[in-house]
Order: sequence, then structure tokens, then C-alpha cells
Amino acid sequence: MKLQYTEEKLIQLFPQLFYQQPRVLVPKRQDVLTVTPWLAPIVWEGTFDPKILDSAYRPLNLTIGVTAFAVGKYTRFVRRFLESAEQHFMQGYQVNYYIFTDSPGSIVPARLQRGRRLLALPVPSFSSWQEISMRRMETISRHLARLRPAELHYLFCLDIDMVFHNPWGPETLGDMVAAIHPGYFTVPREQFPYERRSSSAAFIPEGEGDFYYGGAVFGGLVSKVYEFTKTCHMTILADKANGIMAAWQEESHLNRHFLTHKPSKLLSPEYIWDDRKPKPPEIRLVRFSTVEKNYKEIRN
Repeated sequence: MKLQYTEEKLIQLFPQLFYQQPRVLVPKRQDVLTVTPWLAPIVWEGTFDPKILDSAYRPLNLTIGVTAFAVGKYTRFVRRFLESAEQHFMQGYQVNYYIFTDSPGSIVPARLQRGRRLLALPVPSFSSWQEISMRRMETISRHLARLRPAELHYLFCLDIDMVFHNPWGPETLGDMVAAIHPGYFTVPREQFPYERRSSSAAFIPEGEGDFYYGGAVFGGLVSKVYEFTKTCHMTILADKANGIMAAWQEESHLNRHFLTHKPSKLLSPEYIWDDRKPKPPEIRLVRFSTVEKNYKEIRN
């Protein structure tokens, strides 16, 4: 009997036969930084081979989680977020979506692929969007503390008012992953909106800082994300006890943490883009971006 295999099946069986040898002296990207001074990779389009990564990660039978918050008027973004994720996020992998919401009944069950599930988890309403933002680290860390050890391997914490446009795959997996903010990747650190008050636990002095990271995207191994969110929650509580709210709420504490606890992998602004900005040539493929909206209307 003659056996016939598709190209995709052959790649899975014999990946070493279907990709070019890496060329040490001919890097694929010379227009952007692809590795940090502490040797963490920065993921850009053209810096990885998705087929090779898939052949390495697919046999591990991973389950990858996503947390997002849909509180108040932000519930309107859930459907588009999930529909785009089902098209582009971790195709071929098991995925759990954890949507934290003050209105579980408004979360309409999405049509999910096999091996994926959606959980709407209740959280209280708060009087301001700043308070909602500040509570995210606490909520995520408490949720992770309750998970069964085998339930998840990796977790990404994403903003709900964003949409996937192109594949987001295992190239993003790492111990602790941060994303470079699209508004500040071309400017000197003196222009980063760090918390500059020394009285805050999120304080970063002038002359310090590597990148400015966006709070809309972070993730990694479940154990690492748990420790990270728990630590940020504690520093937020320390500020609250002193009557301080950091300049950009949990994003300020995230940047402070990553200054002294370097992330093991960075995602380029392609993974956290803002469509209101003109796209420079360095951004070859937008994978995940913010939805245009009236901030004043949805936050009131």
C-alpha cells in the first residue's frame, strides 16, 4: 500500500529536512535589536521559523491560558477579542480563556475550537477605571493560586479591548515575557512615563531603565506569572497604604519589577500595536493591536 503524506505532515515528522541552516553571519533582521543586553530574545517578524517552533512545542501537549478583564462597558469587546483569538492565537494548542467580569451573564459563549474553553469569572464592580486597573494583579494572582497544577502550563495576561490580526504562536512562550510598548520603542528612556516620585514603590530614577513595557501584554510560565503578579500586588498595596497611586497604575509597577527582574523574552511592538499610530517599516506584521474607542465614554 502506497502511503501519501502532506507537506505539513512531513514537516512534523522530519523538520530537520525542511528548513534552512541558520547563518551566523547573515542575520535575518539588521534593522532592529533582536537580543537584549542580558541575552533575552526580542521577537520580531522574520526572527523565527514558526514551523520549527511548532514541531518543538506541539508534542508537549501544552495548555495555554489567557486572562482578560471585561468590567463595565468593556464587556462590549469580548466577542471580537475571542473571535480574533480563535483565528490567530496559538492555533493547534489547547487554550483556556479566563474572562474576569462584573457581568458574567453578558458573556455570550463563543464558538470555540476543540480543546478550548471559556470561563467567565465574577469580580466586583469598582467606581473608577483606575481602581479596576489596580486590582488586576491581585485578581490574577489569586486565581492562579487556586488552579490545579496540571491545568495550565503558560499564561498570557491581555487587555480585552484589543484584537488579533495575525498568528500569535509558540514563539511567544518563555519563563517571563514582557512586551515593548508601541509608543516608546523609538525614544530615549528620559521620555519614558516611569513613576518618578521616590515615595512610590514603582519609582524608577532618572538615568535608569531598559525599555518601557506595556501593561496590556505579559505572560510566561504559570509559576512565574503567579510570583510576578503577587509581587506587583504587594507593591501596589504598599503605595496604597501611603496614599499613592502610581502614574500608570499597575503598568508602572510592572516596569519597576522588570527593571530588577529582567524578563526572559521580549515581544516587539508587533504584539501590542496601537492602530492610531502610523506603522513604521520596522513593524512588518501587526499581530495584536488596540481597538479604536472613545476612552472617555467607556470609562465613565
